[in-house]
Amino acid sequence: MKVGTDGVILGALAPVSSAMHRILDIGSGSGLVALMLAQRCPGATITAIDIDESAFRQTELNFQQSLWSNRLNAVHAPFQEFSQQTEQHFDLIVSNPPFFSNSLKNPTPSRTVARHNDTLPLRDIFDHAGCILRETGSIVLILPVADNQKCVKWAESYGFHCNASVVIIPKPGAEPKRILLSFSRATSPSTSSELILETENRGIYSPEFTALVRDFYLKL
Repeated sequence: MKVGTDGVILGALAPVSSAMHRILDIGSGSGLVALMLAQRCPGATITAIDIDESAFRQTELNFQQSLWSNRLNAVHAPFQEFSQQTEQHFDLIVSNPPFFSNSLKNPTPSRTVARHNDTLPLRDIFDHAGCILRETGSIVLILPVADNQKCVKWAESYGFHCNASVVIIPKPGAEPKRILLSFSRATSPSTSSELILETENRGIYSPEFTALVRDFYLKL
């Protein structure tokens, strides 16, 4: 599983002020998001789960080689199954979930699982998160902008409210591609902001994105 910009944004932007004890990363891939959260949250234990065995093995290896291996745990399981079996409760649940549906699938099975929502529909995230998220906890997702309203409606049907959103714009003047959404049970007023990734010169990060990810990149 390659390092992708979506995962980097999720790992860098997910609000962690209340994530004091336990964090769950659904669909770990390479373990990137969990590793970033371990770096940001010195006191938290992070559990990363993935349904794909090769992704789980890669996550496990990356955890073992990291500076925070004592606070990282990789689990090979579907989220639906994990949520029914775990006795833990989490302060923060994050996911860069699969979002393709009814579209041409990748010939590589692991890529299909990672990108198509057959095994993890959005509604399942909110349905199963309800029993393992602390009452004051948050769910943070990064999604295509087109899925924004659908996701908010699904969340509300399970008692979660969107309290913050960040629209991700590739470069000045471009159409937004992704949106970061933060949900909780509280009905506090929602905040909205934007993040532009690059300058008008392709491949050159914007000052705000550079500041956001500097602590995670070796060459910034």
